[in-house]
Amino acid sequence: MTGRRRWSTEEILDVAAELLRTSDAESFSVRKLAAALGTDSSSLYRHFRNKTELLRAVADRILLAAVEGHRPEGDWKQRITALALRLREAFGRHPQLATIWGRYASSGTGSRLVMEEVLQALRASGLPDEEIPARYHRVVVLLAALISADAGIGTLTPEEYEQGVELFRVAVLGADPDRFPALAHFAREVRPLGADRGAAFEDILAAHLAHIEAGIG
Repeated sequence: MTGRRRWSTEEILDVAAELLRTSDAESFSVRKLAAALGTDSSSLYRHFRNKTELLRAVADRILLAAVEGHRPEGDWKQRITALALRLREAFGRHPQLATIWGRYASSGTGSRLVMEEVLQALRASGLPDEEIPARYHRVVVLLAALISADAGIGTLTPEEYEQGVELFRVAVLGADPDRFPALAHFAREVRPLGADRGAAFEDILAAHLAHIEAGIG
């Protein structure tokens, strides 16, 4: 009698990432993952203590892929910007995992590599060491929020996105100027949330880094 196949940790994470491309953290379960692997849940708990630990591990693989081959270049702002764009691109290919990263964080090698690069870049900025942890925290919170929001829009189908744009137009262009005078005034210039996401991402990050730079003595 042939026993069940023993899956490696990496193989389990591969299948978990594939399932999460078409579902979210709420609907994902260890039981569904076990079914996809043709095994039982108990065998997976030998690799991961619970669902949260599994999700953290999957998100960490995206971080690891994002920094693979990355070579820091330029000044400290260019280093953080380059890393941020790599993270945005990596999670753009796995949008469901962006929310998981923002929610559950990670403690794996990928996470440590991202932390190391941001901290080193901030040290290169000339900030005093005592200010760097707080500045680091704000940079990472900003990146997680921007990437999660960006990826959330990326999960929409073209039809869903177009429907949202149309509803936006109706809400904005149809605004009562007496009740919403500012909205009516800027109606034709205001853009939907999903418009120019790449440019918005870079502008917001650049503004935050400029704010840090302005405070450096």
